[in-house]
Amino acid sequence: MAGPRPRVEYLAGFCCPLGGLAAGKPRVLCHGAEIFLSTGSELVYVYDREGRLLIAVYKFPGQVWHLELLTLRRVLYVLCARSGIYCLSLDQTTRSVTQDEDGGDDQDSEDGQVSEPPVPVIPVDPDSCVLPDTSLHAFTVLDDALVTLALGPTQWKMQLFERPSPGEDPRPGGQIGEVELSTCTPPAESQGESAAPRFLPVLCCASPPGSRTPLGHSWSSGGVTLEGALFGLLFGADAALLESPVVLCGLPDGQLCCVIVKTLVTSTSAPGDPKALVKILHHLEEPVVFIGALRTEPLAEDVEDVHCDCLVALGHHGRTLAIKASWDEAGHLVPELREYSVPGPVLCAACDRSSRMYHSTSVGLRVVDLAQEGSPLDPTEHDGAPGSLPALLYPDSLGVCSLATLCVSSSEPEGGAELLALSAKGRLMICHLDPHNEAPQPSRVTSAKAGQKIKQLLSGIGTVSERVSSLKKAVDQRDKALTCLNEVMNVSCALLSSREGPRPISCTISTAWSRLQLQDVLMATCLLENSSSFSLDRGWALCVQVLRSSRALDLDSASSAITYTIPVDQLGPGGRREVTLPLGPGEDGALDLPVTVSCALFYSLREVVGRALTPRDPFKDPPSAEGTPVVLPEQDGVCLPLSEHTVDMLQGLRFPSLGVPHTEALGPAKDPIHTFLGTCRVPGSQPAGPESLRAKYLPPSVATIKVSAELLRAALGDSHAGMSLGCATLQWLLIENTAADIVKAQALSSVQGVAPDGTDVHLIIREVTVTDLCPAGPIQAMEIQVESSSLANMCRAHHAIVRRLQRLVVEQAARGSSPPDLRLQYLHQMQANHETLLREVQMLRDRLCTEDEASSCATAQRLLQVYRRLRSPSLLLL
Repeated sequence: MAGPRPRVEYLAGFCCPLGGLAAGKPRVLCHGAEIFLSTGSELVYVYDREGRLLIAVYKFPGQVWHLELLTLRRVLYVLCARSGIYCLSLDQTTRSVTQDEDGGDDQDSEDGQVSEPPVPVIPVDPDSCVLPDTSLHAFTVLDDALVTLALGPTQWKMQLFERPSPGEDPRPGGQIGEVELSTCTPPAESQGESAAPRFLPVLCCASPPGSRTPLGHSWSSGGVTLEGALFGLLFGADAALLESPVVLCGLPDGQLCCVIVKTLVTSTSAPGDPKALVKILHHLEEPVVFIGALRTEPLAEDVEDVHCDCLVALGHHGRTLAIKASWDEAGHLVPELREYSVPGPVLCAACDRSSRMYHSTSVGLRVVDLAQEGSPLDPTEHDGAPGSLPALLYPDSLGVCSLATLCVSSSEPEGGAELLALSAKGRLMICHLDPHNEAPQPSRVTSAKAGQKIKQLLSGIGTVSERVSSLKKAVDQRDKALTCLNEVMNVSCALLSSREGPRPISCTISTAWSRLQLQDVLMATCLLENSSSFSLDRGWALCVQVLRSSRALDLDSASSAITYTIPVDQLGPGGRREVTLPLGPGEDGALDLPVTVSCALFYSLREVVGRALTPRDPFKDPPSAEGTPVVLPEQDGVCLPLSEHTVDMLQGLRFPSLGVPHTEALGPAKDPIHTFLGTCRVPGSQPAGPESLRAKYLPPSVATIKVSAELLRAALGDSHAGMSLGCATLQWLLIENTAADIVKAQALSSVQGVAPDGTDVHLIIREVTVTDLCPAGPIQAMEIQVESSSLANMCRAHHAIVRRLQRLVVEQAARGSSPPDLRLQYLHQMQANHETLLREVQMLRDRLCTEDEASSCATAQRLLQVYRRLRSPSLLLL
């Protein structure tokens, strides 16, 4: 088929998302000089073709999915996503101020894009919503009815509403019919409320020849008039006798069905089988994107009305269905049904009043002719009886760019066609198809034209080469991203499957004091070791979180966390990476212990996968109107925990008396006022600060814990061989401190250290005998005593010891060790003594609130004594 060559006239450009407009959402309609279009966003534009300027821009509360224009009544129906159907009376809207000539020229810029509408945007009044329904996905308007298609939980539902007469309230009078379409479960992408469906249903109203609504006048491009023979064969005698319009419905799952309108109306008064109201015509097995009709047989000279004799339906991937009335060998009228395949994916399509169907793919606009003609190879070849459909379709490219939507203009030249279209890049254009301007036949090609054709072919080859290069780059990036993701999956599986035993990738944390800028700082060293067979390449990072606890004496202070992210570049098998981070003191000079240090491996999906998602082939299906779909998780990466370590007071102690490096503490930064007052003191006088007064007049805070010697021997094993149990216990408590080796070398059972704030902390381990607890005799135990002039530091050290002992008891219990027999009466007595002390504490605290200053001193002293007894219980860990 040698098709006519189009002449393209660009009118204006409209904003579109990066990558182009989405297929299935944009709409364009034309009536006279006015063009109504939507790009799939929330805006509807009214464009004056003669003046080449925008008349009005309407803004709806959501995406516009469909437009229907009633030209005789000047009414525009708009379907807004998840909102409903709006009705705009075009006669009641005022025309905006027109631009001057320069403004009109600027509007049709060279690149076809305008950043902002040149006229004010008119927000649509919510009262214009004539049918609010969040489940509506499609609609069509008849002469006296409104047909809608809503998405239910498992089925599509078609509803029929009475449309008001001219001059009345545009709201539908009420529902007059309803039927559920027998279809499969809608696609998952259509059921979500947050993501717009990729494909929308297609509705088309077909009327018999005797209908009072000619094609193209009361309905927009959604209505066709079929010949009586085809109408009766498709929809049955009932529809033909009733002269009832029929609504054709193409669904995203590929089903093509129909509903007779007048039968649907009568079903409300005389209910019958709902399935009898719906007739399934065919199944394309791919989303239906277009339903239309055309004329394949030539008309007689005295016939004016154009009735279509062929119904066509087009699928997204190019499957085409054509149905026509034909004669069989016996002379009976039968429906002839043929399936074709045209290049896809099909973005939009339209039929003119002849036998041509236009459809746009991702590479451009094509046309096929369904008239019974020979193929280009043999013009005399015919197939079948006269009036039958061709055996094959031969799509012809028109040399027009990819289109997002198009319609056939009502002002068609004789024998030709005029297409109004919106390109995928947002450019509004008119394609004039002149049948007299046909492509030259090969036999008439001259040398000059052959040279020009060669230039065009070479230019096309260059374009294809650029596209291939771009696609190859995108494929390489995606292959690289898939390789990286495969490595991430391997590392993740290796770490998650090795919860017990040594891990293939580990992070060891140790602490030590260091001197930085005339101040002692507790440093944490994180050693990342890769013992696996995988390599940690670009994209991996070591995340270290330092979680500081609230201060012991400040109940209002909140915990704070600091996260350090260190890129891990090229850490191969057997490699190590060491990171040193400061733990404190902070700016206020205080180090709040304990501090929890957590290490994790983090892989950034945004850096690697995001690059593979960015390249896009502009010739393929355009993206959705919302832009690039959100496919990455909120954290944009994969986080794999490695280890968690708690730095407590026993690790933060320094021991200047033992000669440990970096233990001659400078201490935290002092207050300048206190430093000045200290220099002004008379030589030989005592300092008057609160710390010195507490050390002079108050005894040190003491806490003790008794642990069974047998439990300690079983836990320490052979590590205490050659030394006393007290020395081994002290070494075990300070095993994570740098002074552990010196304690072992000097065989110490007591040691005096310095807390981060400079106060002393004394640890004493002594052997004691506990009687009256076991019927078998006395029990040998080790008493761990903590002394400090600072109550807060004593509590921190006591908490660290208790934490280690809890872990020790749990480990020994898991090994199956059991405690000896105990005297329950003795245990009950110790419990009663502690409850008595607790009640006495409450009583003394209540008394302090009511006594005067003289009487409160004795009460305070007694309260301190009771607290001291509570910190030294008689309980024994077995």
